[in-house]
Amino acid sequence: MSTHAAARVAAPTRREQILREAARLFAERGFHGVGVDEIGAAVGISGPGLYRHFPGKDAMLAELLVGISERLLAGGRLRVTEDGASRGSSPEALLDALIEGHIDFALDDRPLITLHDRELDRLRDTDRKRVRQLQRQYVEVWVEAVRALYPALAEGEARVTVHAVFGLLNSTPHLTRPEALPDRSATAALLHRLARGAFAAAAV
Repeated sequence: MSTHAAARVAAPTRREQILREAARLFAERGFHGVGVDEIGAAVGISGPGLYRHFPGKDAMLAELLVGISERLLAGGRLRVTEDGASRGSSPEALLDALIEGHIDFALDDRPLITLHDRELDRLRDTDRKRVRQLQRQYVEVWVEAVRALYPALAEGEARVTVHAVFGLLNSTPHLTRPEALPDRSATAALLHRLARGAFAAAAV
């Protein structure tokens, strides 16, 4: 595939552009602090033009929060299978793959973490239950990987530790000052060490 063709494939769709800007604006100013016209202006279309893509802000919020939960679960499952095969399926490699994937999310999708924390209760019951279901399944992928590496760790303790590690990794939106973060690779490496340290401490 040519460079130009790859660029065309990689370019975000208008729908993806809308969701990205909606996530940024919702995270910065709150769901009710952002109007449809402002989201449209951020992507260069009129506010009413957004309705060709979404019926309203509620639908955008639902797609953002359900969508990221779906992507995390799918990515976690894929990393366990693909990375397990490529790295020899060692329990340590499997857990490292999951940590790496979640760190990518924590560093690259910080507005979505803020949205989840602030706006989850605004979803319809069906969407909120779907998010919770996906999250539980994602946690269980981690619990299985953690207990494969630390078999003496009780299932309940592993689950608590996974949630604690998520809290640690998902703290990145609070590091808002540029000087609060080293460069991305250094931050990712630090977060990885902290996550592995938490699991090792739980298994003592």
